[in-house]
Amino acid sequence: MARLKEEYDKRIKKELKEELGYSNIMEVPTLSKIVINVGAGAALKEAEAMNEIIDLVTQISGQKPVVNKAKKAVSSFKVREGMEIGVSVILRGDRMWEFFDKLINIVLPRTKDFRGLSASAFDGAGNYSLGIEDHTVFPEIDANNVRKIRSLEVTIVTTAKDDKSAKALLDKFGFPFKKDVNRS
Repeated sequence: MARLKEEYDKRIKKELKEELGYSNIMEVPTLSKIVINVGAGAALKEAEAMNEIIDLVTQISGQKPVVNKAKKAVSSFKVREGMEIGVSVILRGDRMWEFFDKLINIVLPRTKDFRGLSASAFDGAGNYSLGIEDHTVFPEIDANNVRKIRSLEVTIVTTAKDDKSAKALLDKFGFPFKKDVNRS
């Protein structure tokens, strides 16, 4: 079992139940899934870029991604309907927990000039999205073999009904939110 999942089951679930005032342990929010997206705008110009992005996401997530195609044409972006424009992968279960652990404890601290994540990136339904500008911060990626630095988006989907509950959940895991600093 993943380390953070074990910690959630043993300690965090009980603490959140008390803090958020839930009467039933099943009301306590948990992680539902993690979605990783990478846009492939470069694939419009170079054919090899899509294979490179697929390999990148496979290495990072440990799971083969799905190639996303354009649903409609957008002439200003030179995109035609059916063109491959990105890749995404949905992590659930132990893979999700292991990726979440790696994200919090390895990837974000390795990010250049990292000062914490914004607490306002919740979507109103208890889900949190963040962007990672440099994929080489992942330990699976060998920076010497990288042709182009790619950015990716990570969405953490929770079972929380609101942002307050979701933030409390992520705080319990040590999620690196920016601290509110009152300057006089």
